[in-house]
This record gives sequence, C-alpha cells and structure tokens, in this order.
Amino acid sequence: MDKHEIEQLLSRQETAKFLGVTEGTLAVWACTKRYDLKYVKVGRLVKYRYSDIERFLEQRTQNSNSPSIGK
Repeated sequence: MDKHEIEQLLSRQETAKFLGVTEGTLAVWACTKRYDLKYVKVGRLVKYRYSDIERFLEQRTQNSNSPSIGK
C-alpha cells in the first residue's frame, strides 16, 4: 500500500488542539452528537481522520458576504 493511500489518524488531543477546543468538548460532541464530527474507535482510543476534520470545518465555513441573520 502506498503511503499516500493511508489516511492520517489524529488523537483526540491533537484534534482538540487543531480545532482550538478542549478534549472534553470533543468528548461531549461525540456523546451528545451535537456536531457530525466522525471519529474512529480503536479499542479504548478515539481517533479522527484528517479528511473528516477538514469536512467538518468546510461545513461550518461562513461566507462573509452572506446577509447576517436578524438583519
């Protein structure tokens, strides 16, 4: 298998740092299903695919030219 075919998995700690939230916040999101940020369970470990994190961010990207709600 080619190295480029292998999807990088990030730990909950790495993902939290990347997103600027706490590990606890990610745990709450997973438990309550508040956000659709997919994760992979590897035994007791929780891992996140980099592509899923990118998709999560893309879905939440706001266009600054869009009219604001309430205006």
